Amino acid sequence: MLTFTLRRLLLAVPTLLVISLVIFLVVDLAPGSPMSEIPLTIPPEVRRKMIAALGADQPVFVRYLLWLRQFFWVEPASLFDGWFGTALADGEQRILSWQSRSPVFSIIGQRLPQTLTVIGTAYIVGILIALPIGIYSAYRQYSWFDQAGTLFAMIGFSVPTFFSGTLFILLFAVWLGWFPTKYDTQLEVRDWASFWQQARQMAMPVMTLGLANAAAISRYMRSSMLENMGMDYVRTARAKGMSERTVVLKHVLRNSLIPVVTVIALGIPSIFGGAIVTENLFGVNGIGAALIGAIQANDIPMVQTLAFIFAVLIVLFNLIADILYGLLDPRIRYE
Repeated sequence: MLTFTLRRLLLAVPTLLVISLVIFLVVDLAPGSPMSEIPLTIPPEVRRKMIAALGADQPVFVRYLLWLRQFFWVEPASLFDGWFGTALADGEQRILSWQSRSPVFSIIGQRLPQTLTVIGTAYIVGILIALPIGIYSAYRQYSWFDQAGTLFAMIGFSVPTFFSGTLFILLFAVWLGWFPTKYDTQLEVRDWASFWQQARQMAMPVMTLGLANAAAISRYMRSSMLENMGMDYVRTARAKGMSERTVVLKHVLRNSLIPVVTVIALGIPSIFGGAIVTENLFGVNGIGAALIGAIQANDIPMVQTLAFIFAVLIVLFNLIADILYGLLDPRIRYE
């Protein structure tokens, strides 16, 4: 297992370098630039000096290396000099002056707790709901519970988050008045009153994303359970006199989790993606909202950095899923 892990980590380095180059070129060569926001009344020579100060007049390969270095080492005096590594907008589609620009990683660090709190909670809630539904639906195939679980999954699959989120706002915020319509990013949890307020404002975005996540995972769980329940080793375990609980939870469930682990692990990077639509719908000041703001403001460094971070997370959780395979199924060997 250790040899396999080290080999995959070494393979991930050139993979991520290729991905980073593709991301940089696709975003950098796309039409539009923050320099287009500069008023046309500024003289051409002043404009050229501004472009040179940002480092945007360098060759593409040099700009790529300057952008890439922020991921590998820190130089406090020069890391965030120039265009590379600094955000050109404030997340509200406003171009910042040079003196007020912030490091990309500083902005991401400010947004990350909001994303982890809301979107991470929604993903965990979705998993906790989906696994029992999928397991029991497979065990009681074609029962009323299975039919209800299928209906729940179909609704989660077919209804997009922007529609279900809007529906929740109308129902629970406007008509019933149970929850606030917008997420207060300035709220700090200090006592039970503020904790309850935080729970109330998290309820609707968690419900919106939890419904979508639970629908997908429950269907994978049910399908995998049904496939394994017909295997010979299940009949053998029952013939040995094992209890139904032991057969289902110890033997069938463990083998059924292998494909489900892939779905769950590869879905975790979406937490850091911030469920872009949901964050903007409920006003959650997370990474997804930062990405949308950066795209609208042509904030090239922020878009490139966030896209590369998502790629790193996907490669990382692919590796984690492969390692979990060996832990769940002793028959899988990597040596």
